[in-house]
Amino acid sequence: MTNERDKRLITENGVAARVAAIVEPVIEDLGFNLVRVKVTGTNGCTVQIMAERPDGTMSVDDCETLSRAISPVLDLEDPISTAYYLEVSSPGIDRPLVRASDFERWTGHEAKIEMAVPVDGRKRFRGFLRGVEDGKLVVELPDVKEGLEPIARLPLTDLGEAHLVLTDDLIRESLRRGTAPTTDDLDEDTDVVEAPEPRSPSKTKPN
Repeated sequence: MTNERDKRLITENGVAARVAAIVEPVIEDLGFNLVRVKVTGTNGCTVQIMAERPDGTMSVDDCETLSRAISPVLDLEDPISTAYYLEVSSPGIDRPLVRASDFERWTGHEAKIEMAVPVDGRKRFRGFLRGVEDGKLVVELPDVKEGLEPIARLPLTDLGEAHLVLTDDLIRESLRRGTAPTTDDLDEDTDVVEAPEPRSPSKTKPN
């Protein structure tokens, strides 16, 4: 199971939170980490579950393994009243950052961060990750005006949303670590590795 320090700092609300509460124990029991649950109106209704191994990798086979494990549990608990498709994917290259370890793992790379609680009157930040110190995310802000502090220290407990910015350096590093598809598999519009077909729990499968 995920240790206390490495629990997700950024979590869901509403129906996505209900889904996350159901699937996270299943995902962790199989040795994976839940990254994010998102419910969208795609194809009527799609439940997207992002997950990965502790080292950040996630193969198509892993997606299928989780999909087979999650489907019957969602079928039993029935957290969504309407018919929906289940989609299990990797976080992708410009991934959400939801754990303290995510920010540490991708130190040196650029990220966009939105705070749930403003810091010095500001909610949105974009800069280079410089690690975590004393419960705060350290971000180097490029092109700050002369005389302003180039380093922002953002309380982890006040994070609202964060994700990496897609850059050539990030793509190269993701490929080196094995946390991204090969360049031949990268699509111009998306870098998310998905299970081959969206899966639907049997009793909610659209006609």
